[in-house]
Amino acid sequence: MNEPRGSGVLRHESLHDGFVPAQGPQQAFADAIDRHIEEHFGPVEFVYHEIVSHLVGVHVYVVAPTEERPYRTLITSGMSELPMTVPEGHGISPYAELMLSLPADWPLDAVAGLDDATGWPLRVLKEVARLPHEYGTWIGEWHSVPNGDPAQPYAEGSPFAGVVVAPMLRVAPEARAIDVADGVRIALLALIPLHPDEMAVKVERGTDALIEVLDRGRVTELLDPQRPSYA
Repeated sequence: MNEPRGSGVLRHESLHDGFVPAQGPQQAFADAIDRHIEEHFGPVEFVYHEIVSHLVGVHVYVVAPTEERPYRTLITSGMSELPMTVPEGHGISPYAELMLSLPADWPLDAVAGLDDATGWPLRVLKEVARLPHEYGTWIGEWHSVPNGDPAQPYAEGSPFAGVVVAPMLRVAPEARAIDVADGVRIALLALIPLHPDEMAVKVERGTDALIEVLDRGRVTELLDPQRPSYA
């Protein structure tokens, strides 16, 4: 994972030796996420439930296309079962969930494989959602996560080999945080898949340079599987 405004790559060691069963959802958090999805994104088409979960149970909600949002949106529920380890002074919530959007014709069904050519966005959401709990760290805006070391494409035929965590652009500002209760908020963050040379921009030249690249290509949380690199 990369520093939020820097250029180096941080490599962590897992805090856990083997499988650690999830403790289960905090009901107030789960209910707040459900309400937020319905209010800001639309009707849920189906949910990818986890039956047995390591550390946290990361379920992925698939929001159906609507007239206002004519594409599918995938949103996690469960990353916020545990707080992240956020350093003092950052002023951000230790709770987060993740999302990305897919074209309406992206092949999805209720039993999609995680390792096939169309299931990798679901796999990436789950992997990144578990990452801060696995390594005792945190995920925030402009952190980047390569797919392995060295980074490899997510699937055969896919040009993407990592993601950057970014603010959502295709929503109203109030959709970017989920209010739970008593002042507790869950940050809802987008994952934007990157080409290898876009990842290199982040590592070698820093976050501001990557933001310029994404702005130049008008890249948002809606995945265009055929988009070129803008590096």
